[in-house]
Amino acid sequence: MRLVFAGTPEPAVPSLRALLDSPRHDVVAVVTRPDAPAGRGRSLVRSPVGRLADERGIEVLTPAKAGDDDFLDRLRELAPDACAVVAYGALLPQRALEIPRHGWINLHFSLLPAWRGAAPVQAAIRAGDEITGASTFQIVRELDAGPVYGVVTEKVGAADTAGELLGRLAVSGARLLVSTMDGVEEGSLRAEPQPADGVTYAPKVTVEDARVSFTEPAAAVDRLVRAVTPEPGAWALFRGERLKLGPVSVVDEPELTLAPGELKVERRRVLAGTATRPVRLGEVQAQGKKRMSAPDWARGTRIESGERLS
Repeated sequence: MRLVFAGTPEPAVPSLRALLDSPRHDVVAVVTRPDAPAGRGRSLVRSPVGRLADERGIEVLTPAKAGDDDFLDRLRELAPDACAVVAYGALLPQRALEIPRHGWINLHFSLLPAWRGAAPVQAAIRAGDEITGASTFQIVRELDAGPVYGVVTEKVGAADTAGELLGRLAVSGARLLVSTMDGVEEGSLRAEPQPADGVTYAPKVTVEDARVSFTEPAAAVDRLVRAVTPEPGAWALFRGERLKLGPVSVVDEPELTLAPGELKVERRRVLAGTATRPVRLGEVQAQGKKRMSAPDWARGTRIESGERLS
């Protein structure tokens, strides 16, 4: 089947690679977000999907908007049977959706209709879901609401960060996307409408959303930190400045009580109080400093009794 692939970040790369390696499909072009400034020099950098396409000699399209006339004209010239989408990062207008005869087929990292939106993996971890997964579905105008072709499930580990879980879903989801395209080509796969019940939304996670509130229970603190690791990264205030926080662990010592945010420094660990049990801090990063273990940070900072994270 003749395909155009749309995607931008690293989690979309396994899907593009799998389709490029499939003997049944021909990826004739890739659509990705325009090159963006990065690094200290702020030089323009190609997206991970764009880099793989360049390596494979595939045409790369980088429209500022997917509704641009020049882009739509080129898409019509390419005449794809279907367009595969994984984390493209831009809205697709109806004029674009109508071009391929099999439409645009999206790989979304949740079990739809749960966690429609930009940050499904982060939302699943923060909510304490034990099972999540990925879905392929036909894109329609309403956000992530189209009929579903197939799903794959994935257990959420007790220590999973969003980055780790998304890494696994990117691999299993790539296999799902290829099998979906196989079924669409054969005519053996039919998309089924999503149920009306169970719809939840996962909006983009902002830096402010990643601020840790130690007035929450320990389990909620743990889930939030893991949900925003590695991006945008958890943080709290210490002495009026941001302190970045890596994953924490809940301390199961009923006799140990600390006020929310209160720090307790021991020889080999640093604890912070929550609304329930304390949590043990992992790696931290003070402003202008390198990331380091919490005990190393505490020794250099000389934390006084009663000081807190807020």
